[in-house]
Amino acid sequence: MRRWKFVLIVLAAAAQALTGCTGTQRAPAVSELVEQADAAPTPRLDWQPCADAELRGFDCATAAVPLNYAEPEGKTIDLAVVRQPATDPEQRIGTLFTAVGGPGGSGLDWARQGELLPGELSERFDVVTFDQRGIGRSARVRCFADDEHQRRFWDATLLPPANADEERAAEQAALTLAQGCAQHSGELLGHLTTVDAARDMDLLRRAVGEKQLTYTGGSYASYLGQVYGALFGERVRALQLTSLIDPKTYTGDARAEVLGTAAGTAEVRAEFLRLCAAAGKDKCAFAGSPERSDLTGAAVPQERPEKAGSAGPVDQSTTVQPAETAADRLRARDDALLERLRQGPITVGAGENALPVRYSEVVQTHATMLYDPERGWPALAELLIELERGPTGDPAKVRKVLTAGAPDYDFLDSFTAITCADQSAGWRPADWPALSRDVATAAPLFGPFWLAMHQPCAAWPAPEDGYPQRHTGSWTLGSDKPALLLNNRFDPVTPLSFAKDAQQELVNARLVVVADGYGHNPGGYCVRHLRERYLVDLQLPAPGATCTADRQPFVS
Repeated sequence: MRRWKFVLIVLAAAAQALTGCTGTQRAPAVSELVEQADAAPTPRLDWQPCADAELRGFDCATAAVPLNYAEPEGKTIDLAVVRQPATDPEQRIGTLFTAVGGPGGSGLDWARQGELLPGELSERFDVVTFDQRGIGRSARVRCFADDEHQRRFWDATLLPPANADEERAAEQAALTLAQGCAQHSGELLGHLTTVDAARDMDLLRRAVGEKQLTYTGGSYASYLGQVYGALFGERVRALQLTSLIDPKTYTGDARAEVLGTAAGTAEVRAEFLRLCAAAGKDKCAFAGSPERSDLTGAAVPQERPEKAGSAGPVDQSTTVQPAETAADRLRARDDALLERLRQGPITVGAGENALPVRYSEVVQTHATMLYDPERGWPALAELLIELERGPTGDPAKVRKVLTAGAPDYDFLDSFTAITCADQSAGWRPADWPALSRDVATAAPLFGPFWLAMHQPCAAWPAPEDGYPQRHTGSWTLGSDKPALLLNNRFDPVTPLSFAKDAQQELVNARLVVVADGYGHNPGGYCVRHLRERYLVDLQLPAPGATCTADRQPFVS
């Protein structure tokens, strides 16, 4: 499997097994989870200028936190923490915590890209982020004997599988990964839940001297905020969450979570094709006609000019059929490519530079490039037109798209380990074939992709009912200040339905939708303004308020 870019915010999709039932093992009450954290010593943060040249201007520190919060005075692990000092110290409000999604994204890697948060937030707050336990420099998960074994494993893993042989290989790969993580990180695996990460964050809050937490985070990091709010609600000053996960479904209903995500991806794919057709080939490569038509086994539909004022071509038979739109034709071409890829790889280019491209790679690229309408959508369009061209296509362009922004293999190990720590309850290998068929029937294109990433959880070395510290509700935010939730209308991985459900679960929350927003990261002036006013002044927008995006896809 080629490594893919998740724009710092990959969704962990599936939760418990077919029924979504919780187990019978007694889970600690919220009060007990909080008491365990409160019993742990407050970490000492010895802030020093970061030694890493790419972190110039940031301060770094290490925080010792309990490996097992049930033994708060026992063995510790070190968390790598980074701070961006407030640029206007005289107007400083305090510390703003934030986190990277995934799970598996590194806060330190994010800081290496430059300013953590822009504008007034960086002026008024010390911005603090960290590598969550199991990630990067914070007791990183290890699942292989060495880097070479890790590389070979991930490069050979095909997600989603396209045929019976690949399904059998995926089953074996899932077992191999679960066994490898247990062998090389066994002591750590049971202490990687988001509850553990939320308690780490509360210790960091104490370490910087804040009585209450001010937090902003998106996608999986929104779930971290939800867990913190459920455990430590009275310690929340402000909770701003973006690209929302529905916490109840996330922890309790695998099928609903996967199918909801797949539906969101399919909806945004349809919008990608519609807006590509409207933009034309000068702005969206796939809107142009391919140079070859033999790859799909049938002639590729050609773009047909439509008369001004008409709704499109008219069927001349006695029964009038709905007019086929330019978007319909692009969808037919994309569907034909995907069906052709199911039969075997498509080779782009010729000679020694020819590049075979597999079904799993193209499905992955559809899903992940839809995250980012500014860069990802044009790149996906470029990939599709080159696949259609086949032998006359440009393999260099295809290779660039398929490998763009790939995270390292460590990300994939951490993603799996943290996901399965949260969501292994109820999974059984024997249930997997039936669940896979069910999901593939309900959501043929994207359902198997989102499901397949979680197959290792079925073989995870966890108690049958999951790790006891997992939190499965209630999710009500017990804070004096409602949370501010922000979500794009068209999000391919955390669809608007998730945000609406999350608002109901948190109860004490206000949702603002970017009504014409595309992609997984709401942005623009309106979003920035609402976030700043909430986090700085604790000012909430009016109920029912919406935002408008600054720009639309394929608009230069």
